[in-house]
Formats: sequence, structure tokens, C-alpha cells
Amino acid sequence: METRSPGKKAATGTDRRKKREEDSRAKAGYLGTRIVDDVFADAAEMLKTRFEYDYNSYIDMLWNSNPDIRSILESAADLESARDSLYTWLDRAERKIFAVDNDLHILEKATVRECVRVFRSILGPINEKRTETSALRILWELARDREVTGKDVSIAFLMEFINLFRGVAGMANIYYESEGAKKGIPDFLRKQGSEAAEARTRILDEIGEGMAKYFRKFPSGLEPEVIGWREQNKKNVLRYFGGSDDDWYDYRWHLKNVIKDEKPLLKLIELSPAQKEAVSKAAQNRIPFGITPYYLSLIDKQMALGYDHAVRAQVIPPPDYIDLMVESRDVRGMRFDFMGEHDTSPSELITRRYPGICILKPYNTCSQICVYCQRNWEIDECMDPDAQAADEVIDRAIEWLDRHKSVGDILITGGDPMIMDDATIERLLEALAAKDHIYRVRFGTRTPVVLPMRWTPNLVSILERFNVPGRRQIAVMTHFEHSYEITPEAAAAVGMIRKAGIGVYNQQVFTIENSRRFESVKLRKDLKSIGVDPYYTFNMKGKDETRRYMVPIARLLQERKEEARLLPGLDRTDEPVFNVPRLGKNHLRAWQDHRVVMIMPDGSRVYEFHPWEKNIAPVPPYNYIDVPIYHYLEELAARGENIRDYRTIWYYY
Repeated sequence: METRSPGKKAATGTDRRKKREEDSRAKAGYLGTRIVDDVFADAAEMLKTRFEYDYNSYIDMLWNSNPDIRSILESAADLESARDSLYTWLDRAERKIFAVDNDLHILEKATVRECVRVFRSILGPINEKRTETSALRILWELARDREVTGKDVSIAFLMEFINLFRGVAGMANIYYESEGAKKGIPDFLRKQGSEAAEARTRILDEIGEGMAKYFRKFPSGLEPEVIGWREQNKKNVLRYFGGSDDDWYDYRWHLKNVIKDEKPLLKLIELSPAQKEAVSKAAQNRIPFGITPYYLSLIDKQMALGYDHAVRAQVIPPPDYIDLMVESRDVRGMRFDFMGEHDTSPSELITRRYPGICILKPYNTCSQICVYCQRNWEIDECMDPDAQAADEVIDRAIEWLDRHKSVGDILITGGDPMIMDDATIERLLEALAAKDHIYRVRFGTRTPVVLPMRWTPNLVSILERFNVPGRRQIAVMTHFEHSYEITPEAAAAVGMIRKAGIGVYNQQVFTIENSRRFESVKLRKDLKSIGVDPYYTFNMKGKDETRRYMVPIARLLQERKEEARLLPGLDRTDEPVFNVPRLGKNHLRAWQDHRVVMIMPDGSRVYEFHPWEKNIAPVPPYNYIDVPIYHYLEELAARGENIRDYRTIWYYY
């Protein structure tokens, strides 16, 4: 079984992670006390008091959260005695919730069962062997006052067990903050007819109004005020490059003027010192970097406005990303290939992980570079003149399809294949359409987001010719990340594609930049308003260089249940997934296909992911080390979020 951890080679983590832990302890545990006790101030107040608590206060909270467990650990003579006693205690705790006289609410009981399942898994000797870590040993030594300190065990680790200990005891307090949820019937279920309906409506109105409040934090690019700002940005960009209004609507002008260094940025938008350093270093070291003039116009001129955070984060890399890319220049092809495409490419330009689908990559660059691109290890330069594969190489890849006729769905991606000229795209479609077993051709492209002018009547007419209902489907798969990217130009491009009978589907990458409460819900709603169907929400791939963008799996599960679920079904057609390296997608809502097997000393959860082949073929699972929930919450607090809004995150496994 393979174990992969983003950004660390061993359980102790990198020097950077150790430094972050030390900083966290020095700043003390303002999150811990408030999360555990459900006594929350707003984010600003919490930030003021973050020096108030020391490391030992977390130890006290750990044992106060479940005195029974502390007693078991203290009295155990050795590790195996502690393990046996805890298994016995967990058995009793689970049996207790089935007792007739147990007055916990049935939903609180469900939390107990889930926490018991997770705790049992963490106690398993086989999981200790596979992860080379024993959370039980750490807890046992802490309980017996052994020399275990904050240097060895993080606050993030303690927070995981504080919440888990409370959960197995029926004290998660997800539903009531002042006391455990008890048996009972809500008021609206005690009534009948119009009285019941009115009582229920009041509850639903309150939920809906709360959602609307969050929506106001995330304007789309379709709002008149935003359109006005960007019209001025557009004029500034055209003035800088000496372009005209006609040029703006010519995609070739944008491709000719793709921004590859810091000079235009310094003239047109405000940059932080770190952003200036990163862009300059990228240009000096030939690290792929590029922004279309159009996409630059979506960035707010002044950073203080703050609505464009997700747009900036897409294209302006942080300095540590550049440093790691420079350091790994000679080995990035292997180091950053998280999905193991080297091992799933049976023929040049082909990637295959499923029986009926394959990827075809004829073009190896894009009109702009996304910082957390899956294939940054392949791309040498934005708009690389040598990016297009030779005709004979493309022909061999297409001939490969003749020998593998179980493959009927082709995803053409890269790079961005829509940067190829119309004639090349047409030739490619003609070759694929000549094969009877090909029933769908999908184009993976960000051009509707970063270069909507590319969608000309001629390009759409080519795709429309090969879109034959009942015979062959043409589809466009794109990547809107935030409502701020949805503009009148993008809406016009999507409208043109849809009028040709071609579907447009969105694959969102869930990152620190779009993971706040209802931020992705707003994106789904705005996408549907322009005719784009949400398709996948990807947990970020665990790539070393983009770790700072990552969000715990628990947050994606929480978002799906507590936020996306409030939308009508047509608005939440996306599926949250984790990509298992070399194997493919694991649906995160399928709880039986993944489980937490360990908590690392730095607070990271280790997940065992089962492959899609489960119940079909005996393919080994994959162990993945996630980013700690505590660190994610710290980052949200630093961005001004009220952490109280996220308090249930600990109970999503």
C-alpha cells in the first residue's frame, strides 16, 4: 500500500511545517478553547486574544473532553493493555446508544457511531504499521505524563482528539451549543395543516435568508458595478498594449500579448511585495507563467477591494511555489506528477485509467498558466511555440484507439486544445468521427474563463457539425473557480456553444480561495444562470508545490452537506471527488470507499482510499495524508472568517 503526503517525506514533516507548528504554539491556541467549548467570538475578537492560551491548556481540554478515556490510558500498564481497554470501552459506548432509555437525539447517536468507527480504525495495529505512526502511543504517554511536548505533538493533533473524545461520548453538540441534543419532536412536527406549514416555513425562511447574506460577500462579474470597474481595467490594458476595441474581441490579439513577466502587472495592478518577487523570479528562471490581457482585466486594480482574491491566486504564484519549482527543475516530471501519468500512458499523448475513457493530449501549453495546474510538470512555457504534437505523433495516438475499441469517450485536453487553430481541431474531429466506437468527444479547456473571445462562430460551427444526436456527443469541460470569473463575455461564449446543442460542464478545484461558507454555492448558482452545469468538485491534488492552496477533505464534505444541499438539485449536479494517483476518481460521498486510519502528530488525517475497481478487481487501496483541519481554520481566521461557522468540520470523516 502506498502512502503519499503532500509536502512531507516523513511523519515529522518538513522544516517549514515544524516552523509553522512553533509559530502556532507561540501564538497559542485561541481556536481550541472556543471551538471545543462552543464559545465563539467573531474572528476579530479571536485574533485579539490569540496569545491568551498556552499549550498545556489544550492538554487540559483533551482530558476534560472525556475523563473515562483519560482514566483508561492512565491506568494501562502498557500500550496493548490500553488498546484492549479502549476497544472494550468503545464497544460499551456504541451499545449504550441502542438502549431504550438512552435520551440522546438519534442524530447525535449517529455522530457517536461515526466517531466510534473512526476511533477503532485509529487504534488498529495494522494502521499503525502502514502509517508508521501510533496516535495511541502518543495519547498513552500524554496521559502518563511522559516527555511528550508541543515539540512532538501539535495543537492540531490535540484538537482532533478533543473533538473525537467528545464525539464518542455523545457530546459533539453539533445541534445544540449549550447542551447535548436530546430526544424530542420539533415544534413544526407537533402541528398539522397550515400551522405546521407556517412553522416549517419560518425555519426555512431563516435558513434561506442566512444563505442570501453569505451570497452578498461574493459578487459575480455580471453585476453592474463590477462590469463598470472592469470596463476601466479593459481601457487601461488596451492603452498599455496599444490595442483597439476591435482588438479586444480578437482572441489572436490576446494570445499575441499574453503577459509573461511582471512589467505589465506593475503598471496595471497593485501587487504585494511577495507577488512582485514571485512573478519576477518566475520570469528569471523560466518557470511557466502567463496571463491573458482579458483575464488581467478581471483583477481589481487595488488589492484592498478583495473580491478578486481567487482570480489573483489562480495566476500569481506565491514565492515558495517558485522556489520549489526552481529547486525541482530537473526532476519535476516525476516529483509533481501526482496522478502518475507516467505510469498510465500506454501510448504517447494517451492517458488511460478507466475501461471506457481515455485522455488525448495533442497540445502541451495554455493561453495562461494556473498555479495549481495538474500538469505543470509537462508545460515548459505559456504559449510555447513547440507545444503542438507533430502530425505523425497525433496520428499514432489516434491509431491506438483502433486497437482498444472499448474506449468510446475521448477527453481532449493538454494544455488547452482550444488554443490550436480551427483547421487542426477540425482535422482531429474528422479522424475521431471516422471511428464508429467513439460516441463522445470532450474538450477540456479554460478558454471560456480566460479567453472567451476564442469561441468564434467558425469554431462553434465546426464542433456543431460533429455533434450528432444519437450518434456522437461533443461536450465542453471547463474550469470556473469563482463567481468573480463569470462575466458578460464568458456568458456570451457559453450561450453560443449551448445554442449549437453542445453542453458546457464545470470542474471546480476546491481550494482555500473558494472554500469559505457558501462561496462555492454562489459559484454553482451563477454558473447555472449562464448555462454551465456543475460537474465535478475536485479535492486539490496533493502536490508539494501547491500545498498552501489545499483544503482538508472534511471541509469539502461539510460544504456538500451543509451548503450545497440547500440548493435545488439542478444547481448541485456536481460530484465531490478525490483523485487516487494512477487509479482515478473516488467519490467522497461514498463513505464506504474511504476511511480515516490515523491522526499524525502534526494533526494530519491519514485516509485510506479504495479504488473505483472495488468489488470488481482486487486493486490495493491508497493512503493519503491530508492537510490539518486546525491549520485550515487558522488561515480562515487570519482572513477574517468567523470560525464558529465551521465548528462542525471535525465530525466529517
